Amino acid sequence: MANIDAKMVSKLRKETGAPMMDCKRALQNVDGDWEKAKEELRLAGLKAADSRSGRQTAEGRIFSYIHAGDKIGVMVELHCETDFVAKNEMMSEFGHDLCLHLAFAKPQYLDASAVPAEEVEKETAFLRKQIQEQAADKPAEIQEKMVEGRLKVFFEERCFLNQKFVKDNAKTIEDYRKELVGKIGENIKIARFTVFVLGE
Repeated sequence: MANIDAKMVSKLRKETGAPMMDCKRALQNVDGDWEKAKEELRLAGLKAADSRSGRQTAEGRIFSYIHAGDKIGVMVELHCETDFVAKNEMMSEFGHDLCLHLAFAKPQYLDASAVPAEEVEKETAFLRKQIQEQAADKPAEIQEKMVEGRLKVFFEERCFLNQKFVKDNAKTIEDYRKELVGKIGENIKIARFTVFVLGE
């Protein structure tokens, strides 16, 4: 059994933002293995985020960013439960990161539900036709799975919450939001955003 001291707990708290007792418990559960403790805290945070998703978010902030050269500007509106969290340093970093991501990725929609049904139907029909031509020798159920896979890519390219986070490609914007909810212990929602590109 590894000796879990206050320095280890404090370092894990600083790195993850999780409460001290949760950090200590995570380190004890994995016998002091640093990476496993971080993963355990991350998973616990995602689980907590799911349980908080229905809570009302009446406070919040609007973040903005103008990219170098003044040709791209973005704004994102975030909602949270309390004014305290709205002014929190982690929330400020989250808002700034989202703005940088928006300036780089320029999504069209917040999430898949915001994409107009006719656009999804048109893309699905196009993908079916394309796959029938490219994979005519494959069974229909395999072709349908291929359509689903390419439709997922379609949403990842256009929908903010589905996009891979530019600072960490291993997670989506929605994963990043859930991690923050787990760390802060309060529901946070990305309400809306806008991207301005000069001349468009």
